[in-house]
Amino acid sequence: MIFAKLWRALAAQMNKVANFFWTQDPIAQMQYEYDQAVEELKSGRTGLEQYRALVERVSRQVTRDETHVKSLEAKVKAYLQAGDRETAAKFALELNKAKTQLEENRNQKAMHEKSYDNNVKKIKHASQKLGRVKEKIMKYDAELKMSRAESEMAELAQSFDFDVTTDFGQLEDVIQDKIGLNRAKARVAADLSEEGMVDIEREEAMENAMAADALKSFEIEMGLVTPATADIEEAEKELGPATQQTETEG
Repeated sequence: MIFAKLWRALAAQMNKVANFFWTQDPIAQMQYEYDQAVEELKSGRTGLEQYRALVERVSRQVTRDETHVKSLEAKVKAYLQAGDRETAAKFALELNKAKTQLEENRNQKAMHEKSYDNNVKKIKHASQKLGRVKEKIMKYDAELKMSRAESEMAELAQSFDFDVTTDFGQLEDVIQDKIGLNRAKARVAADLSEEGMVDIEREEAMENAMAADALKSFEIEMGLVTPATADIEEAEKELGPATQQTETEG
C-alpha cells in the first residue's frame, strides 16, 4: 500500500514536470510529434516496399502455375490423341493438382494486391495529413512569434508612457528635479551678485567726498586758495555752468 502511494505521488510529480516542458515550447513539441510521425511513415513505406516484393513473388508464382497448367493440358491432350489413356490419366491428375495450386495462388495474389492498395492509400492519406500538420506548425509558429512581438511592443509602449507610476516617468521626475535645482542655484547666484551694490556705491561716494575734502584742506594749507575762495569755488561747482550763464544773462 505504501509503495503504491509513493509510486502514484512520484508519477504525479513526473506528470507535472512533463506538463511544464510540454507547455513551455508547444511549437517544439509539435515539431517533435511531426518528426516522429514522419519517421513512422518512413518505416511504413519501407514495410510497404517489402510487402510489394511479396506480392510480386506471388504474382510470379501464379504466372509459373498458369504455364504449368497449360503444359499439362497439352500433354493430356497429346496422350489422348495417341491413345495412351493411362499416361494421359496420370497427367490429368497432376493437372488437377496444378489447377488447385493455381487457384490458391491467384486468391493469395488478389488478397495481397488488395492489402497493398489499401496500405498505399493509407500512407498517401497520412502523407497528406502530415503536410497539413506541417503547414499548421509553420502557421502557429508565425502567429506565436507575432503575438510575442505585439506583446513586447505593448510593454515597450507602456514604458514610454510618461506616467509617474512607471520607472521611466519616475526617472523623468528625477531629471526635472535636478534641472530645477541647477536653475535655482543659478538664480540664487544672480540674486546674490546684486546684493551689497548700494553699500559699495555709498562707500565709494564717501571715499570720493573724503578725498575732495583732503585736497581742499591741502590747498588751503599750501596757500593756494583761501577758505572763502574755496567755498565760492565749491558753490560754483555745485551750481554748474548752466546756472552761471543764466545769472549773467539776467
